[in-house]
Amino acid sequence: MSTLPFKPELFFGGAWHASATSAAVFDKFSTEPAWSVALPSATQIAEAVSIAHAAHRAGAPTEHERARILERAIDIVASRADAFRLLMAVEAGFPSRDADGEISRCGETLKLSAIAARQLTGETIPFGGAPGGAGRMGYTVPMPVGPVLAVTPFNSPLNTVTHKIAPAFAAGNPVILKPSLHTPGTAALLVQCLHEAGVPAGFLGLLHGGPDVVSAIIEDQRIRFITFTGGTAAGASIQSRAGLRRTSMELGSIASTILCADADLKAAIPKVVAASFRKAGQVCSSIQLLHVARPLYEQVVDEICAGGGALSVGDPCLAATDVGPLVSVAAAERVEAWVNEAVAQGARAPLAGKRDRACYTPAVLTDVTVDMRVTCEEIFGPVVSIIPFDEFGEAIERVNASPYGLACGVFTRDLGIVDRAVAGIDVGGLHINETSSSRLDLMPYGGVKASGFGHEGPHYAVREMTEDKLVTIRM
Repeated sequence: MSTLPFKPELFFGGAWHASATSAAVFDKFSTEPAWSVALPSATQIAEAVSIAHAAHRAGAPTEHERARILERAIDIVASRADAFRLLMAVEAGFPSRDADGEISRCGETLKLSAIAARQLTGETIPFGGAPGGAGRMGYTVPMPVGPVLAVTPFNSPLNTVTHKIAPAFAAGNPVILKPSLHTPGTAALLVQCLHEAGVPAGFLGLLHGGPDVVSAIIEDQRIRFITFTGGTAAGASIQSRAGLRRTSMELGSIASTILCADADLKAAIPKVVAASFRKAGQVCSSIQLLHVARPLYEQVVDEICAGGGALSVGDPCLAATDVGPLVSVAAAERVEAWVNEAVAQGARAPLAGKRDRACYTPAVLTDVTVDMRVTCEEIFGPVVSIIPFDEFGEAIERVNASPYGLACGVFTRDLGIVDRAVAGIDVGGLHINETSSSRLDLMPYGGVKASGFGHEGPHYAVREMTEDKLVTIRM
């Protein structure tokens, strides 16, 4: 087993807790057990929720104090960079460049959350503009919504977790984190950093486990907000049990990017290669479908194959590695099976993927049809299907045919095309001359249709995790 820089135990009430049961965490490259993670009992779950509820009732630190705590956490996270790199290499299969991106973006998300805490404000109500309003004044006060449950995925084990925890605390809420069982150590180390930064006891909890733990936490009505990133089916199940409580759902995707006939390929191709294959394609906004204007089609296929084929795939602990393993052997086998199935159904693979345990090399497919699983289901692997179009409306129609609507990229210099894309493409994020995977941590990030609702991005998430209380005064 690997050397663990931080033990993934349970955390609540300002202290770490062992448990009677545990689960194995696997090294994603070797596929061998790396360490174990503590699983909570029903009593521990109830205690963690009770502590969070009591902290909410007692009241949060001031906005200034919350911001200062989040700012202190930035330096603490940076000082643990080596430990985070090791954890993400083992648990998530991330090469150093992916891990470094998570670490730097975590710092940015903490900073933005601190700013959001300092700028949290309500509105003045213009009573003088209403009949009978003379002599009255009023304003709104953003109040913490209450204990937040944050359920996070394996594919962004540090920054997505930060996008849940930091805005929840910036808004004044206690938060209980339930991270992926694939990547519990990374989450535990972040919790330790926030604890050292001064998050008060009761305002931060960590419970590991699977769907049964999520269900047990949701059943407690003292949880007032649920923020979830993961698959659409799991999100629908959580939503069905949330009842009248508020939620934010970042769910599945079949993300597209469109290269129009006037696209700057010199700028576009490197971005497309990165957005198709980074993190082994295990990103909700990874390019799964690349729509290309027919005059560019053959050139784009050749250049994407060359770019994907040049990437080094393998041990994430090696500096030269570009693409690490998928989250499990089963995930890699599924990707392999879908590609083989598509080829058997008539697709071509000008860049054929090859599997070695949990690793799968980048693959490019052409001649795909709409009924193949590689085009109509989320593959979540390093596979891109390239589809030609003759008129931009065809590309819009194909993007909108998906049940999902997270993000889409369009490369063009034509403002008329931009206008048509804005009006016609049904997604939460439209990126002109960037790929579907373009994201800055300050922007609102969320989808439509089966990709969910609500937004990450600290400024926006903080507002969602508060409730406006109206105060009126008769003078």
